[in-house]
Amino acid sequence: MTTIRRAFADLSVGQVHYAACGEPDARAVLLLHQSPRSWAEYRAVLPLVGAHRHAIAMDTAGFGDSSDGGVPASIEQWARVACELLDALGVAQADVVGHHTGGVVAVELAAAFPDRVRSLVLSSTPYTDEPFRRARAQRPPIDEVAPSEDGTHLAALWQKRQGFYPAGRADLLEAFVLDALKVGHRVEEGHRAVASYRMEDRIGRIAQPALIVRATDDPFAAPHAAELQHHLPQARIVDIEGGMVPLPDQMPEAFARTVLEFLSTLP
Repeated sequence: MTTIRRAFADLSVGQVHYAACGEPDARAVLLLHQSPRSWAEYRAVLPLVGAHRHAIAMDTAGFGDSSDGGVPASIEQWARVACELLDALGVAQADVVGHHTGGVVAVELAAAFPDRVRSLVLSSTPYTDEPFRRARAQRPPIDEVAPSEDGTHLAALWQKRQGFYPAGRADLLEAFVLDALKVGHRVEEGHRAVASYRMEDRIGRIAQPALIVRATDDPFAAPHAAELQHHLPQARIVDIEGGMVPLPDQMPEAFARTVLEFLSTLP
């Protein structure tokens, strides 16, 4: 059953939106998106993974159509809400896939709730230690643009991302802008949460099997793969050649194949 089904779960923060594909009694795969995207980042991936698993892509609390409940944004909070969603769906244990911010949330989910995470796929995931935090503090906002009366801020938002997206794929930039507009003035919240997360205090708790996916043309995340592997010696690195910042919706077949091949190796 590869039809995408969308629904809301009533959680501590209010209503949290998710999309699911595949048989509900199959082994669950939870997909976590980058900032400021939504479940739609995995729209083309869901049926491919759902052909073999119960694939679930959630909107992180405060993104897409999910409420944040007025709770301050943090990686720890987003991981707690993700675990609440697993509870609500009756999923005792999931394989967790995260891209960019979603990978950081996946690390915290595995560290905080180890019994709920069978394995990790960390796609284009940064390693957020003190040097990362210092460097991030010295850089300008990633997606923030000043609002304008004539709508030129929409073009500015597009242009901020354009160099990190494949040429000739305006559809991917449109999807990004749609999601960014949904979160409005909170467009930087995800990036700030990542920049303040102390991964060095948490990653040592992770004993689950792990795969590190490196999008070779992603300048933000590709350099972190070796560092992540140093802290996760059980992890392999798989390169997706030509992959850029929007990897899951840029190359859904390669992304889904990489995830499923890894999952097929697990006991």
